[in-house]
Amino acid sequence: MAGSRTYRTCAIVLDKTKLKETDLILTLLARDGREIRAVAKGARKPGSRLAARCELFCTVDLLLAKGRSLDVVSQADLVGAPLGAAPTYEAMQRASVIAEVASLCCFEDATDPFVFSISAKALRVLGSLQDDCPHMDLLVAAYVFKLLSHVGYRPDLSSCVACGDPALAFFSASAGGLLCSSCAASVAGAEAVDAEAVNWLRALLPLTFDELVLQHVDTGTSNLLLALSHAWAATHLDARLRAMEFLLGR
Repeated sequence: MAGSRTYRTCAIVLDKTKLKETDLILTLLARDGREIRAVAKGARKPGSRLAARCELFCTVDLLLAKGRSLDVVSQADLVGAPLGAAPTYEAMQRASVIAEVASLCCFEDATDPFVFSISAKALRVLGSLQDDCPHMDLLVAAYVFKLLSHVGYRPDLSSCVACGDPALAFFSASAGGLLCSSCAASVAGAEAVDAEAVNWLRALLPLTFDELVLQHVDTGTSNLLLALSHAWAATHLDARLRAMEFLLGR
């Protein structure tokens, strides 16, 4: 009977919340794509090994005991720290966005291994980049569009979503993708994009993270793509993305 109440899983630590004086509530993205919320008892005590093994954005092998509302961490072993032992402020900013979007795309009662695999890959590639290079924001934008496309919110980038005109000059999250100048006039909040930005939007989905970071991109373009991904995620997930707002300076 005791064995039936425990289970083992590999998960990414998405968030940590203080509980009482010494405990933590961990929000986890399991390998099968489920969201798990579990209590790490005593994790905030000085010298706690549990806290060191359950740092944000790390992949952890966990032994969990099922509880009524929250599971309990019985054992934790660090599998990987994609951002390294001492993550930089810039890397933590971008990783926070990845974790925030991942948490909005996973659920306790629904499995989807793709969410775990793409999040783990994005964090690994992020950890390999130099601080504040334009590819950091490019990676985050690609992650957002790829994950949301997977869960059912794929932007239409082939032609104007309203009339089919191939001459594209605006992007609108509420309209569903790219617009021509004529149709954009009647869409509030449509963002002007040039031909280079359109080409980049079309490249974000088919190219892998490894391929994207090898492409040349300037800071202005990466910032624009990040802003467009924020608008897309905030609109279709119907949520306020605080980590991305902070990254964008809003």
